[in-house]
Amino acid sequence: MSTFSYVAAAIVLFTLVLGNSNAQLSSTFYDTTCPNVSRVVRNVVEKAQQNDIRIGAKLIRVHFHDCFVNGCDASLLLDDADDIDSEKNAVPNQSTAGYPVIDDIKTALENVCPGVVSCADIVALASQILVSENGGPTWEVQLGRRDSRTANRDGTTAIPGPRETLAQITKKFTDVGLDSTDLVALSGAHTFGRARCLTFVDRLYNFNGTGNPDPSLDTTYLETLRKTCPEGGNGGTLANLDPSTPNGFDNNYFTNLQNKKGLLQSDQELFSTSGADTISIVDRFANSQSDFFDTFAKSMINMGNIKPLTGSDGEIRSDCKRVN
Repeated sequence: MSTFSYVAAAIVLFTLVLGNSNAQLSSTFYDTTCPNVSRVVRNVVEKAQQNDIRIGAKLIRVHFHDCFVNGCDASLLLDDADDIDSEKNAVPNQSTAGYPVIDDIKTALENVCPGVVSCADIVALASQILVSENGGPTWEVQLGRRDSRTANRDGTTAIPGPRETLAQITKKFTDVGLDSTDLVALSGAHTFGRARCLTFVDRLYNFNGTGNPDPSLDTTYLETLRKTCPEGGNGGTLANLDPSTPNGFDNNYFTNLQNKKGLLQSDQELFSTSGADTISIVDRFANSQSDFFDTFAKSMINMGNIKPLTGSDGEIRSDCKRVN
């Protein structure tokens, strides 16, 4: 074989290997290997929601927190083990929940398609189905992720926090390839769910050490929140992220921000940070629920594309809590 032929063959081989490691996700990934995957996931989450109206908010939060640490690889789902320091133990994840439902989905799928569907894809699918079930948009979930064999507890500092400034949160989104539109759209997931008093109580009494409440809070809303979260009270008490339609997925979250009724500092800063490019995006979504829904769907796909393991990388866990 000529030198040129050897070089050409090497290029082809390199391209194949590279293409495999960077394989694109696809909405049809399981069409032949597990054609009923969506139906199985839907059956489990619909039953779960009958017992827990918050399960949609819980699972989309798990998806979000997982993707921001090493990509969407289900590393967050791993429990402590000899060589695993679970991400669940890190402060940003100590209040995450919904893991038993993920286990139930995995069990159901293993019964019909053993060793086929990844835990990372389960979380992505469950998030989409539950958003839609609660009145939100639907979208074609991109599939084909594989599961990590490791966790990264130290990496959980990449997860945006409720007390962070817009500049801090924007940097964390930029670091994973998401822009301001993604930031505002994905924050709109706070249209349903709850937050603990300890995540925002400083805004009610001693914002940034001033001894006064956050001036960006509506005064009537402030008094309502003080009744729910008295100074020195139970930090675990829950408050609705969206006081107007707490269990429905809609665009009222953005109207709340316009009215200075964002529960978390990280929410209200999207609208109350002077000169921020996020203000006009909040206005857009407040004025058009369809615009919000369309953009949210695109941003969920963008987030789901953060550094997925594909091809022969990682594994398909048989139990989402532990490596095979």
